[in-house]
Amino acid sequence: MTRSSCTSILIGKAASADGSVMIGRNEDSKAAWPKHLVVHPETTAAEPPLFTSKANGFTLGLPSHALKYTATPEWTDQYGLFEEAGINSAGVAMSATESAYANARVLGDDPFIEAGITEEAMVTVVLPFIASAREGVERLGRIVSEHGTGEANGVLFADHDEAWYMEIATGHHWVAQRIPDDAYAIVANQLSIQKVLPESPDFMYDADLFKFAARHHFWEPGTSFIFRDIFGTTGAFDHTYNTARVWDGQRRLTPSREAHPMADDLPFALQPDRPLFVDDAFSVLGAHYDETPYDPADPAATQKHRFRPISLARTQESHVLQMRQDLPFEIADLHWIAMGVAAQSQFVPFFAGTTTTPADYQRGGLPASLDSAYWQYKLASVLMDAHFHHYAHQLEQVQLATHAKLLANIAKTDAASQSLAAGELQALATQASAENAALAKADWQAFTMAMLAESTDMSPLNFSTDDQL
Repeated sequence: MTRSSCTSILIGKAASADGSVMIGRNEDSKAAWPKHLVVHPETTAAEPPLFTSKANGFTLGLPSHALKYTATPEWTDQYGLFEEAGINSAGVAMSATESAYANARVLGDDPFIEAGITEEAMVTVVLPFIASAREGVERLGRIVSEHGTGEANGVLFADHDEAWYMEIATGHHWVAQRIPDDAYAIVANQLSIQKVLPESPDFMYDADLFKFAARHHFWEPGTSFIFRDIFGTTGAFDHTYNTARVWDGQRRLTPSREAHPMADDLPFALQPDRPLFVDDAFSVLGAHYDETPYDPADPAATQKHRFRPISLARTQESHVLQMRQDLPFEIADLHWIAMGVAAQSQFVPFFAGTTTTPADYQRGGLPASLDSAYWQYKLASVLMDAHFHHYAHQLEQVQLATHAKLLANIAKTDAASQSLAAGELQALATQASAENAALAKADWQAFTMAMLAESTDMSPLNFSTDDQL
């Protein structure tokens, strides 16, 4: 299984319109590689279980008690689990990972560990065992320090109070930064954390980080410790593949700041020009340089393949994990998921308190089958691809109309939760999640069938013929 090349977004509670903390990511790997959405129940084992990765043999003893959590595993575990994202019953969200690149200098002195932890295992061995975002960083950091990692990655954590971004650069070295409450961050396959303040509670890092950098002459003590400069990369590949995506996201949320797609000084965390809603996160994850010369979907674009876009055909699923305030966790926390390409799909909300997901979210593999939610949305995506510009307005209309219906159902569920006892909230969350999935499915089936019918007359084999013959 190849590593994923994703794009991530994190939003602090004071930067959002309703006080939500949000983290989200596109999981990019293969154009046809189905994902599922599942719920793992809370469990207590008689003996502490041992996790063994099918991907690389990484092993780790786990605590006996595991919290309930949502997850988005692969359709097959042949190459490992890759559970990628979820929310646990303690109200903690995790998304892993944002694949990254470290420079040869640092890897020469702390190489990757072949049997160390990798993306494939991270959600599985961390999310069920943490009670806060900060605990998530601490647990994963201990694992990396003790067992090593096999790749450079960025990992997102959130709870109802804060969002953290963690970057694992080399075999054993990592740093994490708390996203300022009034800011957001967009990351695109680069090590992105900049100045690390060792005495600040807004940073965490491995115990040997500063000594390692000084010992190998990567950093002079007494000067600023710029993690991105010390451990990361910069150059033509970054400018084409990574930096421009950060620019595309930042120009949407902070249009007042002028910048260039290949700028090396784009900030890690930035204040938005206005309070952000969950659909602003969707907009970033579905972005493809719309209304610029770089849009690959615009036939008039003059440089349509100049930069790698945020949303592309290799997205397996896209998610936003929204931690809302002043509601019981079962209803407050929303796992929004768009199967397939974010730009051509619908973000559907599942309440974290749900005990299960619809059957079509739990199945689907290769070969393709339309009893799978993944393949239902991918079918619409492929039909659009043949005539993307023609269907662009219709796509936008169905996305907006469906999103409005989903928001209305969330509001209805919020209101219903106020009169329920704690033991009744899971049933409400399960029912409302199923309603959301069914609502989106009905709208998109109608859209798909309309495109199918219309597309029959768009064949290259068409010709102007006499209707009477």
